[in-house]
Amino acid sequence: MPAAVFRKVSDLPQVIPVFPLDGALLLPGGDLPLQIFEPRYLNMIDDVMAGDRMIGMVQTRSGGDRTRPNLAGVGCAGRVTSFSETSDGRYLITLTGICRFLVKEELSVATPYRQVRAAFDAFADDLAEGAEIAAFDRRRFAGALKRYLNRRELDIDWETAESAPLESLVTSLAMGLPFDPAEKQALLEAPTMTERCEALTALLEIDGLGADDDGPQSIQ
Repeated sequence: MPAAVFRKVSDLPQVIPVFPLDGALLLPGGDLPLQIFEPRYLNMIDDVMAGDRMIGMVQTRSGGDRTRPNLAGVGCAGRVTSFSETSDGRYLITLTGICRFLVKEELSVATPYRQVRAAFDAFADDLAEGAEIAAFDRRRFAGALKRYLNRRELDIDWETAESAPLESLVTSLAMGLPFDPAEKQALLEAPTMTERCEALTALLEIDGLGADDDGPQSIQ
């Protein structure tokens, strides 16, 4: 089933397997590479590859058993868009984010991996093409990003960053930068792309305080 068939929330499965992984953020339109080696998740991949290839990425919250922590209330469903197997039995996959969901309930299932009933209605806009960032201070964002990268001694290809659509850049940075799990969850739960960009800018500014302010600061 190609990702393009998910045009409305009713196209999405109501029950999905979930992969709880703190610090791993999947956003709609983003690509998340994963290395799968635990037997229960190898089993999960086998099952989803025989079906609709959908997996819910979700973080955990406090409480629950150490081996079965409570799930965060919001996750993001992704479709396996790349799959390969290594000689030692690991799976290398890429999940492409489709739509966020509310965890309505966790199901009692016989599978070794966890499954939930997902509600996508609140995030129907995730399926719309071309979400735009409106009325946003791009110079402020670029300056905050520069200071953040300087402070952490990280680097990006500024030429590529400046030519990329701002929406794609925000998604890539939100997923890829080393924010803590609570910050990742806040970025996930931002209602709109504009609000996610504002939240990302605020996180960059807080972390980048005191860094050198020289260098390129314009993202078109």
